[in-house]
Amino acid sequence: MYYELELEDHVRVPPKNFSEADLKSIILKGLNQRFENFISKDLGIAIAVSDIKNIGEGVIIPGDGAAYYRTVFTLLVFKPEIHELVLGDVTEITDFGVFFNMGAIDGMIHLSQTMDDFVSVSKTGVLTGKETKRVLKSGERCRARVIAVSYKEINNPRIGLTMRQPALGAVVWMKEEKEKSKQQEDKKK
Repeated sequence: MYYELELEDHVRVPPKNFSEADLKSIILKGLNQRFENFISKDLGIAIAVSDIKNIGEGVIIPGDGAAYYRTVFTLLVFKPEIHELVLGDVTEITDFGVFFNMGAIDGMIHLSQTMDDFVSVSKTGVLTGKETKRVLKSGERCRARVIAVSYKEINNPRIGLTMRQPALGAVVWMKEEKEKSKQQEDKKK
């Protein structure tokens, strides 16, 4: 789930930046650099600082020379939640699973969680269902559900996903199902 968090922090502005006219853009640039690659179990994965709400008076600490500004800002984060539906793209198919890009981070779908069918992976990296003949390739747009989130390695969180529930899987599959049910309804009429 994407969230906008309102946070408060003191932002250091080095003396070399004092000559720049726009304090807000200096602080915004500094905050975005600070939150680049920031991951927290409590806050989630930082995407960007989207807005600065308030900049307080600058305070200079003796011996440092930089000014510190109490700043209230809005941080856009992605925090995956168990049972959340996510839309993303297949980035790679291996012999053990499918890597799935959700925008802010990649997740993994174990082969057993890709579809309700026996699946095989070709040497070209294409996943095929034995009975359904459904095909999954890299670059395919899919819908999945988050089933596991681990922050054991804080800089490399692990997201486990499934596509084995109704209305999940490749978007193409859902369009095919919709067309198939429409054709069945037309036959009944």
